[in-house]
Amino acid sequence: MTLQEKILEAFQGKVVRKDLAFQVKGNLPVPTYVLEYLLGQYCASDDEQIIEEGLEKVKTVIRNNYVNRADAEIVKGKIHEAGRYRVIDKVSVSLNEKMDCYVASFANLGLSGIPIATNYVTANEKLLSGNGVWCIVTIGYIPGEDIKIHWEIQTLKPIQISNVDIQEYIAQRKKFTTDEWIDFLVHTVGLNPEKLNRREKFIVLARLMPHIENNFNFMELGPKGTGKSHVFQELSPYGVLVSGGDVTSARLFVKMSGNKEILGLVGYWDVVAWDEYEQQKGKSVDPVLIDTMQNYLANKSFNRGGNPHEASASISFVGNTKHTVSYMLEHSHLFESIPTAFIKGAFLDRIHLYNPGWEVKMLKKDSFSSDYGLITDYIAAILHELRNIDYSGDLKKYVKFDGSLSERDHLAIRKTFSGMIKLLYPDGNYTCDEALEIIDFAAECRKRVKDQLYIIDETFNAEPAKFEYQVLKTGDTRLVKTLEELNYRPQSDEIRVEERSSMKMEPEIQEMQKRQIARGCSLVSSIRSIRMNQTGVSYDSLFGEYLQSAKTITLVDPFIRYPYQISNFLEFIQCARKNCLTPEELVIHLSTQNDDDKIPEMIDIFDDIKDDLSEHGIEFTYDFNADHDRYIDLDNGWRISLGRGLDIYEKYGRFSLDSINQDERRCKEFNVTYNRREDLSD
Repeated sequence: MTLQEKILEAFQGKVVRKDLAFQVKGNLPVPTYVLEYLLGQYCASDDEQIIEEGLEKVKTVIRNNYVNRADAEIVKGKIHEAGRYRVIDKVSVSLNEKMDCYVASFANLGLSGIPIATNYVTANEKLLSGNGVWCIVTIGYIPGEDIKIHWEIQTLKPIQISNVDIQEYIAQRKKFTTDEWIDFLVHTVGLNPEKLNRREKFIVLARLMPHIENNFNFMELGPKGTGKSHVFQELSPYGVLVSGGDVTSARLFVKMSGNKEILGLVGYWDVVAWDEYEQQKGKSVDPVLIDTMQNYLANKSFNRGGNPHEASASISFVGNTKHTVSYMLEHSHLFESIPTAFIKGAFLDRIHLYNPGWEVKMLKKDSFSSDYGLITDYIAAILHELRNIDYSGDLKKYVKFDGSLSERDHLAIRKTFSGMIKLLYPDGNYTCDEALEIIDFAAECRKRVKDQLYIIDETFNAEPAKFEYQVLKTGDTRLVKTLEELNYRPQSDEIRVEERSSMKMEPEIQEMQKRQIARGCSLVSSIRSIRMNQTGVSYDSLFGEYLQSAKTITLVDPFIRYPYQISNFLEFIQCARKNCLTPEELVIHLSTQNDDDKIPEMIDIFDDIKDDLSEHGIEFTYDFNADHDRYIDLDNGWRISLGRGLDIYEKYGRFSLDSINQDERRCKEFNVTYNRREDLSD
């Protein structure tokens, strides 16, 4: 059964094809969850005819009922002529003390001061938040000269699912593998999982942390066009996105009206996302806003007008970067693009997760999903319910972090861990390795904050934190590093010793290796681990030193058949030719595999390579006898075991710098083991 078949079977009536909303939306300023609410009623099927008929019904509803501001007077005329009319509009409610009743305002229709029954307000308090709620409303018209207000609200229904069965959702999770479930969630947020590797999927799904975890402090900075604000603007009726210029202390927390305190956005919404955060750079920021927000991020409380308040809303800061990561690390820090007033250690220390938005590629047409995912309104309601569950205490079952971490470090890691567990394993069923994968991600995202604090605020250097933990099951110790730390900061000999000595060797061997490195001899048996998306990794850096004294090279790789694999092989040959001290004496043998019917074609290709290399003084031979192992045997006594063979890079564009420079390419996750062959025979 395919993933899509599983999705349709497990969540019948709760899924929708994700490209349909784009077909309907056009240029309408309507959130995706509004459109998918309608699509879920008419198009929740895999039958193409039903989808086409449903799509036409939705288009008709939008055409007839959605209020475009330019057509507001036309709609008012329809209400007047028919006596009543149904509209789709954004509704805000406030209390009119003179009239002693609640009154509604319609964002697009342009009506205001319309009385609304108290029961609608008490059932949907977000109507009072000041930001508005998308609703389906039946508006009536009352004729007569003596009537003060001709408009009346006859029915009002917020566009959001009223209730969900969280236990049913959790039960259905069991029908999916972890990889399938991750891809399902990526489809649900509207992206194509085939265009993302596992790390990129984690980064995309991390944007859901503020939706699923109470009082979660999230920040993502990265290039434009990577989908940073999408989940805050389009995904959920429980979240609100505000632009930089609209953020004030009164709007976020409490507005004073005489002696009356009017609760702000954090009191009504699960998530308050501050978009275009970087656009406040250089502008003066109200110190009251900074102090109030700083206290709220730390304590979930705020104080305005003399009365303390508490709220559970998560705060997200989303903005664009102006420079590359390498530039920021060299010249400033990773927070350089945010408003200067917020670049304070005490404020930034409250951030739980700094999402590396720069690792997600700019979204293109094929980046978006055209397959089935959960209706956004449904997943939003699920995330809302999951906020009541807490898995943060489970982290201590698996690891123990170094004592140098602060309580804020621990809290940030625990909250991210809890959120990701609820997202990926809502049934609480996961392995130790799966827990460690999430712990590594959570710790890295917090370490990214801490590393920058050492640059921004020197006082943090007095108590440096070592992001290291012990795996309780095995007793192993793991050091956490950010990917940008590996990509852009060259490792010292001391660090290389630390990594190599992590192998299980006798102490005297470890000491010998340290002495060798100190003398400048770096060729020691070792393991090198490369992270997913790591850059700056070339064949030269992996193999160059070991190839210098080699004259005969045997490459065993069963998968040298497709054009990109052959290109990898030629790049390896060029690496050998470049690094070998006697390239004119090189002998290279390839042992690979292929289907019987494809071998004649490969023989022609390899013979062409053989003829070309002979002109460069290189002898090339090959066979088709490789087993599943992948390694390089050198006649100088070294064997280099390759976890992925030569296929170590993620896909890259044909017309990109990556295509001509290996150091620019993103890597897949893999290990390379360097051993002397006599050690292997012992």
